[in-house]
Amino acid sequence: MSRIVTLDEFIIRSEKANVDATGELTGLLRDIGVAAKIVNREVNKAGLVNILGVDGASNASGDEVQKLDMYANDKLIECLQNSGECCGIASEENESFLPIKALSTKNAKYVVLFDPLDGSSNIDVNVSVGTIFSICRRKSNVKKSVDLKDFLHKGVEQVAAGYVIYGTSTIMVYTTGNGVNGFTLDPSIGEFCLSHRDIKIPARGQYYSVNQGYYLKFDLEMRRYIDYCSDLNLRLRYIGSMVSDIHRILFQGGIFLYPNTRKYPHGKLRLLYECNPLAFVVEQAGGKAINTKLERIMEMQPVELHQRTAIVIGSPDMVDEMKEFVERYSASPSQQF
Repeated sequence: MSRIVTLDEFIIRSEKANVDATGELTGLLRDIGVAAKIVNREVNKAGLVNILGVDGASNASGDEVQKLDMYANDKLIECLQNSGECCGIASEENESFLPIKALSTKNAKYVVLFDPLDGSSNIDVNVSVGTIFSICRRKSNVKKSVDLKDFLHKGVEQVAAGYVIYGTSTIMVYTTGNGVNGFTLDPSIGEFCLSHRDIKIPARGQYYSVNQGYYLKFDLEMRRYIDYCSDLNLRLRYIGSMVSDIHRILFQGGIFLYPNTRKYPHGKLRLLYECNPLAFVVEQAGGKAINTKLERIMEMQPVELHQRTAIVIGSPDMVDEMKEFVERYSASPSQQF
């Protein structure tokens, strides 16, 4: 039987292997792990307490807020505020960013951006959901309060990113730019334990994931690519939780598509809270992530906190095939990357 390696132990080992490490990033990842355990506890008893259903409000992106969204949001903020390692927080649920007052002994260098509960409408019907997070180094003077530019990072500027999926088991997957590792929560000891070392996405897979109900609202090139997937007898899987769909593709291969539509001409998913962190994870596992203009997601320059984008992400060979369809059928020249 192999020795159990906990998340804390793995993070500390990784820190010691980096001569430039200060321990601040290590502390942030551990804080996120603690918050995930608390959220997991509530997700698993959601049907037993009054935490199901909608909250009655809309978030900064105009989406209907679930009660558990706000619970997860509050717990993540609480855990990140208490450590002193984080100087600012931005959440999909909040209209603006939240500066964190520095502790007297620390000048925090990192900001954290997150979607506290991706796919939260699935909670009511007991389908898996997840938390997505991104950690970036602040740009402004560490002696001053954070400002907007500290959060408007390109994906390539992330120092860490990942997700926690709350399903049949609870798994935390993250990267710091040196590969991707997964940790499964062992409820008997209350610890995330290394279960998936150095994850590599297959070059292609048997799955495609898209909300095919919007088929007629997609551009011609996207409809042609979806027809191509169907002609190949690929299996359509769409959960309605990006974390869940990406998690499956990460291990079994495939492609996830969330194109622009007439209603959302720039796409619907949030660049900073969903697309950038998941693109970082997928690229570190050997995959690719682009938008429908064929721009690399990680190279896009955000101009606002709640910026939306289209995304195509997954196995590298399948993303390349989709790119060929855009180049062949698009009505206007597409930007290359």
